[in-house]
Amino acid sequence: MPFPQLDRFALRMQPLSARVNKTDIACDHVSPDAEPKQLSTTAQALIGECGERVRKARQHDCPVIIAFGAHAIKNGLAPVFLRLIEDGWVTHLATNGAGIIHDWEFAFQGKSCEDVALMVEQGRFGNWEETGFYINLALNVGAYEGKGYGESIGTLIQNEGLSIPSADELERFVQGRTAKQPEAAAGAADLLGVLQKFDLPSGTLDVSHPWKKFSIQAGAYRHGIPFTGHPMIGHDIIYNHPMNCCASLGRAAQRDFLTFAESVSRLDGGVYISIGSAIMSPMIFEKSLSMAQNLAIQNGGHIDDHFIFVNDLAESNWDWSQGEPPEENPAYYLRYNKTFSRMGGTMRYLQADNRDFLLALLRQLTSEAKT
Repeated sequence: MPFPQLDRFALRMQPLSARVNKTDIACDHVSPDAEPKQLSTTAQALIGECGERVRKARQHDCPVIIAFGAHAIKNGLAPVFLRLIEDGWVTHLATNGAGIIHDWEFAFQGKSCEDVALMVEQGRFGNWEETGFYINLALNVGAYEGKGYGESIGTLIQNEGLSIPSADELERFVQGRTAKQPEAAAGAADLLGVLQKFDLPSGTLDVSHPWKKFSIQAGAYRHGIPFTGHPMIGHDIIYNHPMNCCASLGRAAQRDFLTFAESVSRLDGGVYISIGSAIMSPMIFEKSLSMAQNLAIQNGGHIDDHFIFVNDLAESNWDWSQGEPPEENPAYYLRYNKTFSRMGGTMRYLQADNRDFLLALLRQLTSEAKT
């Protein structure tokens, strides 16, 4: 239907340096050696159980997957995540589109988090040149190269730049793949269209990231573990920028979803930790586990020995080990708890600040490793 569309090229983008930010990563990051706040005896017991399951999983080479919302990055927890990666406790990290953006902005300018209400009123929210341009360009190039969503941004940060193919190279690729690999050809054609619209030259595009030591995506890329991005179209500020090409974004995100699902398919004996993610984490997990069970059943098996640990700030007085609460109970509408309680295995829920939980978990794993 010929419905009109908003012209993103008509938007007035501003330099990221013109934005007032709420968080400075150099000042506001959480040291992995910091002390967590005193937690209740119940909370300590739950974290102790989680730590024991993580330790056991890694001893048996089973996956430990952590999925988290953007606030875990906004709260400055990157150094804690990086320590978990470096010490070999985590095998897969996953976040939403906003988490990808905050991690990149911290690496690029050391600051992130704008005043949303004020910026929307002024017509400036999300209309930042560097964030929209570089993240979208990295996804456009990464999709052409066969990279996933998180890997594309991790590559940009770690390498501090991108390799831009020439128009001739892309045209030859399209001509050579159109019949045999139409999807690959379409990806090259999309990137060619983007480069032509912005008149970008081929070769190395240098993009300095002075604070990349705070990037979880770069750290995962360095250590060779998957950091997958799971966006939803229109949810993130990068969609404001005309560099955005949802076809490329979808290719990278599809790759990451299937990479995530592959990790879940090996979860028997492993651990899944969900931190502050009410929608993304439970939704991608339930579909992934269903596909994984389908394949396991075909091979005469079943995924049953998995441990799910959910951490959020919302209060829940329901004992989830007893199954779902009735619909008249408010706990029934804690969607993520309800979803995870349906996923088999063992599920635990902890109401706590994500900083305190992650620090306490790291402290326990570190102390266990020394004993």
